[in-house]
Amino acid sequence: MADNKQIATEILPLVGGGENVTVATNCMTRLRLTLKDNSLADLEGLKKVKGVLGAQFSGAQLQVIIGQNVPKVLDEFVALSGVTRGAAVDENLDAEPEKFELKNLGNVILDYLSGTMTQMIPLMMAGGLFRTIAVVLGPQLFGLIAEESATYQFLYQTIYDASFYFLPVYLGWAAAKKLGCTQVLGLFIGGLFISPTIVSAAAEGAQISVYGIPIAAAKYGQSVLPIMLTMPVLAFVEKRIKKVMPDMLSTVFTPFCTVAITIPIALCIMGPVGNVIGGILGNILFGIGNTGGFATLIAMAIIGAIWQLMVVAGMHMPIILLAMVQIMEQGYDKWLFIATNCAMFAVWGCAIGAFLRIKEKDEKGLCLGYIISALAGGVTEPALFGVVMRWRRTMLGMFAGGAAGALISGILGVTYYMAGGGTNLLIFLNYLQGGPTNVVFAVIGCIVSVVVATIVTYLFGFSDEELAELS
Repeated sequence: MADNKQIATEILPLVGGGENVTVATNCMTRLRLTLKDNSLADLEGLKKVKGVLGAQFSGAQLQVIIGQNVPKVLDEFVALSGVTRGAAVDENLDAEPEKFELKNLGNVILDYLSGTMTQMIPLMMAGGLFRTIAVVLGPQLFGLIAEESATYQFLYQTIYDASFYFLPVYLGWAAAKKLGCTQVLGLFIGGLFISPTIVSAAAEGAQISVYGIPIAAAKYGQSVLPIMLTMPVLAFVEKRIKKVMPDMLSTVFTPFCTVAITIPIALCIMGPVGNVIGGILGNILFGIGNTGGFATLIAMAIIGAIWQLMVVAGMHMPIILLAMVQIMEQGYDKWLFIATNCAMFAVWGCAIGAFLRIKEKDEKGLCLGYIISALAGGVTEPALFGVVMRWRRTMLGMFAGGAAGALISGILGVTYYMAGGGTNLLIFLNYLQGGPTNVVFAVIGCIVSVVVATIVTYLFGFSDEELAELS
């Protein structure tokens, strides 16, 4: 068992002491520290602390990778240092925001997308699981209810529609929360996109008039990009109006003027542009999966092999976000999430191979902890940083296992259905909507990843010198 107090005690001086820490918080596996002087952080020293899997700066924040015991380490760290826990508050509330630079554009976009989309994960999981329950009870699996029954239709379609058809509304709220503008106005603009008038006009192929400007009505139900493109406009407009609107008129006229200006931009520009971009992205991402044949298999094998390195480098988020957009709109994925799942299982296999190969009790116990964290909690980072990034030869197992499992899954035609679904052993719920055969094939692909990664890691994952140290 990790000595959480000892970990916190050793970390504290390596980050410049409590006087250098403005705020301390954590995510699922990382201790996240905001420092006054980043130069006082000893990254190499932090990496050597027993119980620490890695340390790095992400933007201006120091992230110390620990594992699932990180909340307990945070408790000890706060008790020892007396630093503020949770979100930091800027002491200079009137300070001008950091000057925008073009080189930061990519990070700004990714931060906006991820900060908005991740808020949708509970919604996507809940809606998707209701449809999964319908499949389990319906004719696709156990045959307990008929496909024509009211219960099946309610679980399979009604609840699913409530989750996904109204995505523009939900995303309007989430984006507004992320951008710091009025959340109910985000709901308003999301509702505008799926207004019954627009929906019926789009179904008839008719035009609508926006302040006298005729435009072709479009379908925005279950869409993502139109509202995501529109919300920064609303945030910009609202901020400018607040600056010039007299306080006595602000309550009524700030929201009115904000939406009055945003509406034509949303329906005449951002909505159509979002649909076009979404179509292009869909053709690219789903084109790879639907093409089939050698090209798809090669793409899946490559992603399965190198995906976790992309995660370490932070290069995975753009791809994941685009894939989530498409699976929310289309309802399935035939290659990307399948390959990334195999890559994840391959890392688990590396931990299993290391556990079987290593003889030193403490290290063996750590590897067992990584395996349990992965199987029960779906957290791959401990195994990734504790095994693969520590003993670099184990990458051979990750490459081989991820590629082999993804390749087999592609050959078997596995289909994935739930964006943001579980990442532990319950991950197989993400495949249930395709029926029992689809689940069996998905299991086969993941087992291949684990077994190949375990064998390769056991046989080739350690040098003689490393094995001597670990014996």
